[in-house]
Amino acid sequence: MPPPPPRSAYLHIPFCQRRCFYCDFAVVPLGDRADGAHSGSIEAYLKLLHAEIAAAPAGPPLSTVYLGGGTPSLLTPDQIGSLLAALAKQFGLAAGAEISLEMDPASFDRIRLEQVLAAGVNRVSLGGQSFDDPVLERLGRRHRRSDLLEAAAWLAEARRLGRLRSWSLDLLQGLPEQTLEHWTGQLDQALALEAPHLSIYDLIVEPGTVFAWRQRRGELPLPDPDLGADLMALTSARLRGAGYGHYEISNYAKPGHVSRHNRVYWSGAGWWGFGMGATAAPFGARQARPRTRAAYADWLATDQPVGTSQAMPFDERLIVGLRRREGVAMGRLARDHGISAAELEILEQRLESFLNRRLLLIEGSRWRLSDPAGLALSNAVLRELLAWWDGRPGPAASPAGPRPPGHVPAARAG
Repeated sequence: MPPPPPRSAYLHIPFCQRRCFYCDFAVVPLGDRADGAHSGSIEAYLKLLHAEIAAAPAGPPLSTVYLGGGTPSLLTPDQIGSLLAALAKQFGLAAGAEISLEMDPASFDRIRLEQVLAAGVNRVSLGGQSFDDPVLERLGRRHRRSDLLEAAAWLAEARRLGRLRSWSLDLLQGLPEQTLEHWTGQLDQALALEAPHLSIYDLIVEPGTVFAWRQRRGELPLPDPDLGADLMALTSARLRGAGYGHYEISNYAKPGHVSRHNRVYWSGAGWWGFGMGATAAPFGARQARPRTRAAYADWLATDQPVGTSQAMPFDERLIVGLRRREGVAMGRLARDHGISAAELEILEQRLESFLNRRLLLIEGSRWRLSDPAGLALSNAVLRELLAWWDGRPGPAASPAGPRPPGHVPAARAG
């Protein structure tokens, strides 16, 4: 039976004012003084984006929309409203749809926020990353602590007044030279803001980034794995004690504030994806758009799109599913991919040390990582799963598809 049509859409807005030193996303830096100088470039890209939306097959009304990037808050409120209107025309927007926008603390003021909310946005993901100015500078971020605190105050006020349904704060842990004491201070400041959702991402050094270059030169003193696990355990304990549910490895939410859109990625459900570098999985098959504007324009102009298209392989579905607190229904997943009971038994034997340490739990047909210990050491479990899959006899597995636009690694989206 084919999967149902998607009820979620991701729109990629690639423009930002500078590329952060850890970022490997498909972005177009405009420069720090880019206010009106690049309006023509942005308009030309939005024309392509509108064309792709208009060419999409019709589907049911969308229940979640996510505008990511880049820095989507560089768009004008009218441009944001126009994109939402295009989606509403093509698909419809369900009553109560979650409409999320990533916002950089230095990219808006109180008036601009009110205009964005009037355009239809009802959930904001605020890219804070750190409360320390020296750390922000070392990350290549444009904003500073004062910008972050001011932006968070505006968001909290909008929520109190009923103009904003929810908002999330992104923070990075596992930074160079970070200590437990420093991270405790970061969590203290985050909790003081009372954001209803927090995304706490481990720093991942991606190839081709400034941080990768510094790491090769021995200039990036990252915490050792044991400290990294301690940081995650501390995060889980502090946030759970403050009333946040740990519903995914990197995400915590107060009751009623789980990101409905991001759960689509982690559940394996389909979604529409629009824009350069975006990944879509509308009917169970992944489609990756080209990562440059010129290639994206050419892709849209072809009768046979040149982007990759493939079903999500077993290993990726398993790894994505294990990111969630509830884990995966392994029996059904194995049946979907022709994995025999004997093969699963071999896998269980291979994972025996994790099972004995209760990092991985098998409860009937459901496999999940324990919280917080299993989630904190998830990389070790997932590496072993990948090694088993790569060494499995029989037909070669499909290579893992393009990363979902949920910005799972590094520092994006909550």
